[in-house]
Amino acid sequence: MSWDFIAVQGPFGGTSEGPAWDGESLLFTHIPESKIYRFNPRTSTTEIFRENTNCANGLMFDESGNLYACEGGGRRVVRYDGDSTEVLAESYQGSRFNVPNDLAIDPQGRVWFTDPFYEGAGGPWSEDRSNKELDHDSVYRIDMTDGKSTAVSRVTEDTTRPNGLLFSLDFQTLYVAQSGRLPEEKRQLRAYPVNADGSLGDHEVIHDFGEHRGIDGMVLDADGNIVATAGYKAGGPGPMIYVFSASGEVLETHSTPFDRPTNCSFGGEDLSTLYVTTGDGFLLRAFTERQGRLSYPKI
Repeated sequence: MSWDFIAVQGPFGGTSEGPAWDGESLLFTHIPESKIYRFNPRTSTTEIFRENTNCANGLMFDESGNLYACEGGGRRVVRYDGDSTEVLAESYQGSRFNVPNDLAIDPQGRVWFTDPFYEGAGGPWSEDRSNKELDHDSVYRIDMTDGKSTAVSRVTEDTTRPNGLLFSLDFQTLYVAQSGRLPEEKRQLRAYPVNADGSLGDHEVIHDFGEHRGIDGMVLDADGNIVATAGYKAGGPGPMIYVFSASGEVLETHSTPFDRPTNCSFGGEDLSTLYVTTGDGFLLRAFTERQGRLSYPKI
């Protein structure tokens, strides 16, 4: 069955990202304007949820419904509470992060995030690579105790421009989108085993996109399959939603009507509606036969 994507909002101009379902509506970021919008599916209207987000990109709710964000322009990972912003991490070993991109939260409340340096993704300052303080683009884990950040650990040594990340159903595997732009950088879907101490084992490449645009964002379905945004009109099979099995087998592909799909999340009353953001600032929607698995809300 093909998925019929329609644009329900946009284009806002510039990248929309970070779709996150709150149980009734969908939040998504508009990176150039440093805004988070809320789309109401009952009225098909959008309102500003939050402003001055430092080019926030990825969003995620924890099991309790607290909202976290990667503020790429601020080079930090934060938690929002009403009008307040709590900084959870903004540096590693004395150097500021690159441009934090996307995040995932495990049952222990630990926050995992990717930190690539994509030129321009953090605002004008990030066009200049001389502002890059770290000599690597890595994945990190923020340890949390009683809701407070207590330590930040680097968990990958082998990534360049890691992008989307996602836990498997049992949280024993962390999927990482290795999403390079340069010819020598890989565009792969990688599976890292999660060790008992919170470190990661050696990765397995479960899908390789070759020279074409790889995965940007991902979400899990209730069967443990990976639903991912990838591709563009400039080459390869074009803009696409992929459904991968847990081992990387391509189960389905669904073309999107607008270029460069950036991220996706399930929503709706039974979590079977897929929302997709794009590089031109659209919010797309398709009704699917799959059901999402989200940390919040659970159904």
